[in-house]
Amino acid sequence: MKGKILFVAGLGLGYVLGTRAGREKYDQLKTAALKVWNDPRLQKQVDAAQDFVKDKAPEVAEFVSDGAKTLVDKVSGKSSTPAKKPAARKPATGPASSSSTTKS
Repeated sequence: MKGKILFVAGLGLGYVLGTRAGREKYDQLKTAALKVWNDPRLQKQVDAAQDFVKDKAPEVAEFVSDGAKTLVDKVSGKSSTPAKKPAARKPATGPASSSSTTKS
């Protein structure tokens, strides 16, 4: 119970102190953030990142699509590639085959 009271008191104190800083502090932070965001050096890096993503997006989409198809095939028990039929076995003849079938 003591912990809950301290928590609520901390919330109240934080609220009061936060509202005292008020809109002015918020506007200062917003102005500083916009100044950094609009810096030409940062925007150059943002543009480079956007170009990289645009170039790689089709490859990533294909990779994810193939992975999803493989997963669906595994879950549903289907195979996306035709399965090879096992080679037909010839009946074994000779002493080695008769000894392995007669043992109990």
